[in-house]
Amino acid sequence: MCKGLAALPATCLKSAKDMKHRLGFLLQKSDSCDYSSSQGKKEKISSSQRLSQEEVRKWADSLENLIHHERGLAAFRAFLKSEYSEENIEFWVSCEDYKKTKSPAKLSPKARKIYDEFISVQATKEVNLDSCTREKTSHNVLEPTLSCFDEAQRKIFTLMEKDSYRRFLKSPYYLDLISPPGAGCGPENCKRNHTHTLDCNSNIISQCA
Repeated sequence: MCKGLAALPATCLKSAKDMKHRLGFLLQKSDSCDYSSSQGKKEKISSSQRLSQEEVRKWADSLENLIHHERGLAAFRAFLKSEYSEENIEFWVSCEDYKKTKSPAKLSPKARKIYDEFISVQATKEVNLDSCTREKTSHNVLEPTLSCFDEAQRKIFTLMEKDSYRRFLKSPYYLDLISPPGAGCGPENCKRNHTHTLDCNSNIISQCA
């Protein structure tokens, strides 16, 4: 028959108390870690959302801000694709990549590929260049340097800046990203093409995952 805790040896009582203390400490620590982890995740998500909104607003300052941002470039590319003019941004991106070429041996094949794809008469994705710029670029490709597409790239950048970029800022591709979270479907929002919006969002996710 149990005679109570008083009948147990002092060492057993001490061990039991130590065990209880340790279990209590571990449980308290676990709850604290879970809470801290949860709070940390919420703060990171919140911070990321605020940063995203700030950056999205900067896209309206200049085309350069837009296309030098990974998500901005993805959104703009999706918009141009909807207008069947994605060759402009693809040419610009190809030129940026070309200028990073480190091996002189790779300049000629890469320059020829860009020329054949975007500039030649039979180009599959011909960009809109004036005859003078086209002729000069054709000559540059014969002895390619890192700057042989610079003038053509500037012309296409200016074309996008004055035309498609302005339309992009008024399109669902931009407006739906700049709208505050939880915004209602007002008269203006409801007029937007949600098919384009979904397409844009999916492009951004695929580019930035």
